[in-house]
Parts: sequence; C-alpha cells; structure tokens
Amino acid sequence: MDESRIPMRRRAGFGRRRVAPRVGIFARKPYARIFLTATFEDLGFIAESWSGANEIPSALDVVEPDLIVIVVSDDRTDVEDALELLAAARFRHRVMLMGSAIMPAAARAQELGAQLGLAMLPLLGTPFRHAELKERLADLLPAEAPPPLPVDLAEALGNDWLELWYQPKIDPQALTMCGAEALVRVRHPTWGIVPPACFLPQKGDPHLRVLSDFVVLRAAADWRQLAVDCMPIELAINLPVAVLADPDFVARMRLQLPRHPAFNRLILEVDSGELIEGVPEIRGLGDAGVAVSVDNIGAEYSSLTGLERLPVVELKVARTVVNGCAQDRLKRALCGTILDIARRVGARTVAEGVETRADLIAVRELGFDLVQGFLFGKPMELRKFARTLRRPVTVPR
Repeated sequence: MDESRIPMRRRAGFGRRRVAPRVGIFARKPYARIFLTATFEDLGFIAESWSGANEIPSALDVVEPDLIVIVVSDDRTDVEDALELLAAARFRHRVMLMGSAIMPAAARAQELGAQLGLAMLPLLGTPFRHAELKERLADLLPAEAPPPLPVDLAEALGNDWLELWYQPKIDPQALTMCGAEALVRVRHPTWGIVPPACFLPQKGDPHLRVLSDFVVLRAAADWRQLAVDCMPIELAINLPVAVLADPDFVARMRLQLPRHPAFNRLILEVDSGELIEGVPEIRGLGDAGVAVSVDNIGAEYSSLTGLERLPVVELKVARTVVNGCAQDRLKRALCGTILDIARRVGARTVAEGVETRADLIAVRELGFDLVQGFLFGKPMELRKFARTLRRPVTVPR
C-alpha cells in the first residue's frame, strides 16, 4: 500500500457536540452511493460518499464519521486498501461491510478488518430491509429528536445550504403521480437536514424576497432537469402573500420561469391564514405562467372571501382535518363543505396529510382530486424524487 496516503497527524475527534451522526460511504458504483446516501439521510445521518479508497484519508482529516460503510464488490483490492487506510489513520468508530453474504471477498474483508483492529459490525447482506438497517444502527441515532436549532438564513444562502425537497401529489382514483409540492430545507454541515421552522424569516424580513427568488429559480431549474429526463411534472412552491403583492413580482416570474413547450404553469401555494386578512388583487399572474393554490384550509374556511381576485386553481384541505377523517364524521363533513366551495370557484381539491389506507379510501369516496401525505411519500430530495417518478404508485399495507 502507498504510505503517502496515510495521514501524518492525529485528528481532534468530535470537537463541537453533534446533533446528527455522520456516515462515510465507500462504493465504486455511482448508483450505490446515491441510494445509500439517501437511505442514511432518511435515518437522520449526515452522509458523504467516496468512489475511491484514496479519498478516505483527506475526508477523515476534516471530520471523522461515526460510521463508515464499505460496499464489497468483486474488486477485493479496493476494499482491502480502504480497511488498511482506516487502520493506519487509527479510525476508532464503527465500520460496516455491505455485500452478498455468499461472496468470498466479503468474508475475507470482514476477517481483515478484525485483524487490523477496526471496530467491525457484522456484515450487512444485500439486499437488506430498511427496518433491519435501522435496528442495527439504533444506538447511533438519538433517542429523542434534537431540539430545534435556529439557522441564520443569510449564512445558509451564502453557503449554498438551501435545497428544495419534493412531496408527491397523487390521483387517488388512478394512483398516478400528478405533481409535487416543493418544500425548502437546509443541509447544515453540522446539524444535518434542518426544517423550515428553524430558518424561515418573519414577515417584513429583508431576506424574504431573496429566499423567495431562490425557491422560484431552484424549482424552475429542477423542473428543467426533470424535463431533460423526460419527466416534466407540475410543481408547486410555497410563497407568502407579501411576496406576491410586490409590484415587480409578475415581471420577475416572467424572467425566471422555464420557456419550454412542456411547461404549463407553476403553482404558488399561499397559506389560507394570510388570505383571511384580505386577498390582494394581482394582475397578470396567469399570463406569467402562474396559478394559485390556497393551502391549509380548515374550519376557518368561511372567512375566505375574494378568491376571485387571484387565479385560484386549487384548494388544499389541512392535514388536521384530513388526518383521521375515516373515523370522524365532523372532519368528513368539513371536507365535504370545502369540496363544495372548490366546485363553486372551479378549483380542484387536495387532501393533505393522508397517512392511512382508511383515510385514503375516505377522501377518495368524498371526491378529492388529489391526495398528499406520508402514505405515498415524505418530502425527498430531487434525485430520490426523480427515481420515484419512474416507479408505479403503490399503496403500502
């Protein structure tokens, strides 16, 4: 082995307290790195991946992971090099090999890791079940969710930490994907994936417009990427009413949205609570390729007046109303009332927060046009969402 690849200094270790565990993934095949990165991020890890053993020393010298996963392939030399580099760097955390249990190279690599003094976990056979992986790594995951940690939005924007994640919208009758809602996330280098509650600016914050422009431009770029892969799909983004009322908003949208024959429109979701204070009249939205969805509609539906001032094409019933509606007559009645309003204004309807088969059956019988919820998928980053688009929609049991 090339001795020049061995780091000469000892790392300081954990340093600041971590909120999320870290995993380093070594796999030769790109699809394996992409799949495993998404899998570990779903478990709450901060993940990075390497395609060559020579990348490991410099990565360890920056931040030492709590776990390293090595995918065993037919190239035994690469795996052995990786294990020897870990031993030379005195890697003190756990190492897990992943591969077919009947592959001779896997058994030899497992034995080599033990001989080198590495903290080897049992080989994880492939294919594996998500629940099996979660159970094996349970002690690496926090027993409780970490407390919400505020993230400086200016820092997140400046360091390119912001991402859009997508949650599918499903036709409950045909079980086909008809669109997706984009939700903004921060990928923090220390805390992992951070939800919007930790960084969204308050009304009047000067960063609100910058964040809104980011969301529009990133959604447009993501749509173009999906279109290149022959998967154009209707996307929705969340924006505050104050941004829509900006005098030059329509002009900016004309410049930012895709000019593509397959692009129909971008849906702007606005919270129903903001519209109760009054519905602004914004001219030219439809001509700019923009339509409006009223989100999070609940018992206060009667206060929503003046919707004709906006090109409203969609009403979304709040999760608090939809969740459990299969067993709750009052919730079903409220859903029915909002459906009647949608028919009068000529808008389609979306049931948010569908998490059980019983609720799916209930909203399908009520006549909702689309459903959205954890039953069909949590918000996911673009690459995982694109893979989901290629698969048929199924209803988990």
